[in-house]
Amino acid sequence: MDVLVAGVDSSTQSCKVVIRNAQTGALVRQGRAGHPEGTEVHPEAWWTALQAAVDEAGGLSDVAAVAVGAQQHGMVTLDDAGRVVRPALLWNDTRSAGAARDLIAELGAGEAGRRAWAEAVGSVPVASFTVTKLRWLAEHEPASAAATAAVCLPHDWLTWRLGTDPSLEGLRTDRGDASGTGYWSPGTGSYRGDLLERALGHAAVVPRVLGPSTSAGTMAEGAVLGPGTGDNAAAALGLDARPGDAVVSIGTSGVVSLVTDVPSADPTGAVAGFADATGRFLPLIATLNAARVLDAVAGMLGVDHEELSRLALSAPPGADGLVVIPYLEGERTPDRPESTGAVHGLRLANSTAAHLARAAVEGLLCGLADGLDALVASGARVDRVVLIGGGARSAAVRQIAPTVLGHPVRVPPAGEYVADGAARQAAWTLSGEPEPPGWSRAGVQTYDGDVVRAVRDRYAEARDLTVARQRSFADVAPLTEHEPASPTR
Repeated sequence: MDVLVAGVDSSTQSCKVVIRNAQTGALVRQGRAGHPEGTEVHPEAWWTALQAAVDEAGGLSDVAAVAVGAQQHGMVTLDDAGRVVRPALLWNDTRSAGAARDLIAELGAGEAGRRAWAEAVGSVPVASFTVTKLRWLAEHEPASAAATAAVCLPHDWLTWRLGTDPSLEGLRTDRGDASGTGYWSPGTGSYRGDLLERALGHAAVVPRVLGPSTSAGTMAEGAVLGPGTGDNAAAALGLDARPGDAVVSIGTSGVVSLVTDVPSADPTGAVAGFADATGRFLPLIATLNAARVLDAVAGMLGVDHEELSRLALSAPPGADGLVVIPYLEGERTPDRPESTGAVHGLRLANSTAAHLARAAVEGLLCGLADGLDALVASGARVDRVVLIGGGARSAAVRQIAPTVLGHPVRVPPAGEYVADGAARQAAWTLSGEPEPPGWSRAGVQTYDGDVVRAVRDRYAEARDLTVARQRSFADVAPLTEHEPASPTR
């Protein structure tokens, strides 16, 4: 009889469950359920969605092992009885941007502070990180901060709920997800309790960090629980990414990650020095704006995604000078949480739907290419690029990507790679083997094309101009409804 394992992807937008054959990786069945919108969500909504997705997948009664992959960074706070203190702040909640700046400055002025954080935990805090959200909580909701006895991440909380140990000491996590908190060091493999206390104002219970295939316990039905991991590490595991593989994921956020054998510590803050789910490391950059840029422009033009792709491919490379800076929801890389998007170079000749579509795709890819450059500058090597995520379904994205990213692009078949990675981890935990099972994947397509350097150069000019202007505007006090505009202002 075939042994089955389950992988869970509790993402920002939905929960996906895949049931796969533990030996071959063959998909047996799957389910999905939506999550509420917003950047603040009560964890019970994730639990409800997980149960619905499991039901749609036919249940877990015949499954031997389960592992959970989930969105990184989210702040889940628990009181001493294990109750949720307040709704979780998600990775894309930027209200803690000021807290990030304050925490950096507390370890040193300017570059000294950034370097101190990079040396401590491999990354410089940005609004996404859990540590900055804890500081925001301490400053803005002191009663909630005082009631917080334990802090965990979305995947930690779901794994804990699936298990049989309801105590706070039963919380478990892994290296991949812990490395995105801002108070665990991939380099030393240990928590920095002093940094957590600096943010929250007091000590708190944190999940025990497990090895890549160490069991986190069992479910009541007897299924073994894998340690789980964050979404980026799970996707890399699902893709069987090896050192030198750059994974470019275009989902709600954009992510460029590279599997490496050594930890990263970038004092500029551009690269987050995370760990992966296999015992290696996963330095990455993340953007807040990715597939939603395509959604927004398709909505503006009143077309579906297929037509948006057709329009983009009908315009020339560089869109005749039209550039879209896609900072629609602030931005994480570069760290501009209060920034907005912009369109540059608009002329009569390029004021067409096709040019705007092309500029949107190129702008999205240029932001990711900047991230790939930052990873290379930090010392990582790129042997090949793998493109995944909802945005990779766009023919325009696939065909334009090599010309912007500067490498041939491998595109595997559309799939739930975070859930697949979690399922592969579950099978690994069950097997007790030193390496994860070798699941084969067919149907990978490769896209190539000549690099059009002018696209990156024009984007860089427009990006720097946008950031400079928005910094200037931020220094000007807003007009009130009774204050007339001055021609010199």
